[in-house]
Amino acid sequence: MSRRVVRQSKFRHVFGQPVKADQMYEDIRVSKVTWDSSFCAVNPKFLAIIVESGGGGAFIVLPLAKTGRVDKNHPLVTGHTAPVLDIDWCPHNDNVIASASEDTTVMVWQVPDYVPVRNITEPVVTLEGHSKRVGIISWHPTARNVLLSAGCDNLVILWNVGTGEMLLALEDMHTDLIYNVGWNRNGSLLVTTCKDKKVRVIDPRKQQIVAERFAPHEGLRPVRAIFTREGHIFTTGFTRMSQRELGLWDPKNFEDPIALQEMDTSNGVLLPFYDPDSSIVYLCGKGDSSIRYFEITDEAPYVHYLNTYSSKEPQRGMGFMPKRGLDVSKCEIARFFKLHERKCEPIVMTVPRKSDLFQDDLYPDTPGPEPALEADEWLSGKDAEPILISLRDGYVPVKNRELKVVKKNILDNKPPPGSRRRQSTCDSDFSPALEEVLEEIRALKETVQAQEKRISDLENKLCQFANGTD
Repeated sequence: MSRRVVRQSKFRHVFGQPVKADQMYEDIRVSKVTWDSSFCAVNPKFLAIIVESGGGGAFIVLPLAKTGRVDKNHPLVTGHTAPVLDIDWCPHNDNVIASASEDTTVMVWQVPDYVPVRNITEPVVTLEGHSKRVGIISWHPTARNVLLSAGCDNLVILWNVGTGEMLLALEDMHTDLIYNVGWNRNGSLLVTTCKDKKVRVIDPRKQQIVAERFAPHEGLRPVRAIFTREGHIFTTGFTRMSQRELGLWDPKNFEDPIALQEMDTSNGVLLPFYDPDSSIVYLCGKGDSSIRYFEITDEAPYVHYLNTYSSKEPQRGMGFMPKRGLDVSKCEIARFFKLHERKCEPIVMTVPRKSDLFQDDLYPDTPGPEPALEADEWLSGKDAEPILISLRDGYVPVKNRELKVVKKNILDNKPPPGSRRRQSTCDSDFSPALEEVLEEIRALKETVQAQEKRISDLENKLCQFANGTD
């Protein structure tokens, strides 16, 4: 008699749990824009959510600890003139976030550690190069200040945020709307999915398509693709009969899948969130009320179903905390931030363990906040693996580091042609007065910032008093 052997895995018993009601973020008007991005970005310091806003596009940034009801006058980040479609925190600076918008621009913002009193309206840098709306942004995983954007002009652009320059434009590679773009672990390759039904692996610096596969899923609905740690490609899509399907592929042999599994019948595009440390992929469908998770291994059937977290309410979007933002003392291996219509609900995934000691098998060293390369090193052809940190003593976020943008634009230093003579006569009259006005504006801005910081400090003290009396 043969006995079925249960596959050994430390992640077989991962379970998800929502936080208590007072740990949620309430009264947030989540954006209603129809776009398949996650609408939410999170890091060890802040939670950012794309919100409804009249006349332009906005997102809200909340310190992680600021749970409960969000004040209706809480400042927003409001620089775009049309809806924001995607946001992404910089992996190397927890105070820097990028946003992409229907207004065709990408903006990069510095968020202060204190809660500002007024809306943040001035980006550190605005990146202009797309001719249609920009729906996708993604920071390079190992190189400082390298940001990717993809627009509805079928163009992928790589930027150096530190100079505001366009580094590379990947033209004539996509013949239709780009659905998603993902980096591999060291940022040497990209994987893209497109409305023309092709999945492409691209070397951005050589501006070459290294591998491509037509219709990995036969259905017409959007496909998503991500790199795994081993360099394989994990995809989600639909069969011809509109069944949702997942696939695992080797780009060196793209014809035959390593694994292909049908799942269920539902309309929502499955957004994959991947943790390379545990090789677990979590699938969240927009409009679904569940999160399914699978472990990817080198044993058949290669993609192993683990479990499903189910709830009653459908999700409008989802944020995924980087590993360094998790609570290792509670054996937390993932934390999601589920968007409802008017609130954000954190969901914690844990592996039950009896011991209170640090579980080093659950927490291998993980990418930290230090970049491994400068932008120009990466552009010149260098590659580097992420710089890893240990989570043994937990991770403490570093203080606000300012993003400095040094424009290398020769036009900044030269007056426009034909204006030289007129300028020389005006300069002597206006320069001292102009300098005086600019100096006063600078001084007033510094005063306002100092006051905002003071108000924020006092509010925090007030919270501590309130908590002390509870």
